[in-house]
Amino acid sequence: MITTDVPLQGMPGWLGVDRALAGWLAWRLCGEAVLVADAGTVLSLTRVDRGGRFAGGRLMAGLGLQWRAMAERTAALPDAPPPGALAGLLDRGCWPADTSAAMAVGVAHGLAAALAVALRQARADLPGCRLVLTGGDASGLFPLLRDLLAGEAGTVTMEPDLALRGLVALRPEPWPADQASPRSSST
Repeated sequence: MITTDVPLQGMPGWLGVDRALAGWLAWRLCGEAVLVADAGTVLSLTRVDRGGRFAGGRLMAGLGLQWRAMAERTAALPDAPPPGALAGLLDRGCWPADTSAAMAVGVAHGLAAALAVALRQARADLPGCRLVLTGGDASGLFPLLRDLLAGEAGTVTMEPDLALRGLVALRPEPWPADQASPRSSST
């Protein structure tokens, strides 16, 4: 599948198929304007207006990338933990005493705050816009973001596999069982 196969309106040529799929499906699921935050290596933000049209986006370094940058570019800071260690580090509270947890908490809270601000900015010109969080770091960011947006019930939802689900939703119809599948003409 390529980006032009995704029925998201007004996509620029540079938009990746993963962002197009996630934006399109989030809009379909919500039925209104959405801001999709794909929390992976890069935290990508994709806005889709109420009519299903791409409405811009942002990119910033994700949790692991920020952590690795601190570890690689600053003397005496520990390496990034293995995948899956984030939850345990965030469980140590908002003001941990050990360096690894302090790095994780600092980056995670910073990303959650950036998402809360981005949602409020998106709502300035897309009233009622909802935030849909997806990607590998979504589960770690979701509770932090939910706390930041506590007074705005129903504003943020988590859909861990949004791009994959979009791909499945757009798959071609399977061949009917009573018809033979096409064969190569070289037989």
